[in-house]
Amino acid sequence: MNPNIYETDFYAWTVEQSKLLKEGNFKHLDIPNLVEEIESLGKQECREIESCLGILIGHLLKWDYQPDKRSKSWRATIREQRRAAQKLIAQNPSLKTYLAEAIADAYESGKDLVVKETPLDYGDLPENCPYTSEQLVDPNFPNDLNLAR
Repeated sequence: MNPNIYETDFYAWTVEQSKLLKEGNFKHLDIPNLVEEIESLGKQECREIESCLGILIGHLLKWDYQPDKRSKSWRATIREQRRAAQKLIAQNPSLKTYLAEAIADAYESGKDLVVKETPLDYGDLPENCPYTSEQLVDPNFPNDLNLAR
């Protein structure tokens, strides 16, 4: 194993590590970097759920705080991000234990989205997320989301 391959050719490193694992050649594995990469994969799932929830929360806030400006685009984004969050949770059930923290972090991103895209400012929005985790994944929330316009 080339000791510098992790820094110089990440793809080659992954191929080499995969081959060593398949062969059961654990003695030659690059354990410190494997640990780092596996931890990074878990963190990536956390970032992905935060991203979905941030966009979802931002659009729910726009939906609630600007009812006269509701659009098909907002409805579609809410539905799309909700499905993405549901899928991530279904594929990674242990993310449920991280959901409260993810929602708190995502709420800040959701507020940023609202402030960037609307005349609303931070003071116009609740300090804490007004939506429960159940509401965020409920396809029938809010109850007027799926009504034809």
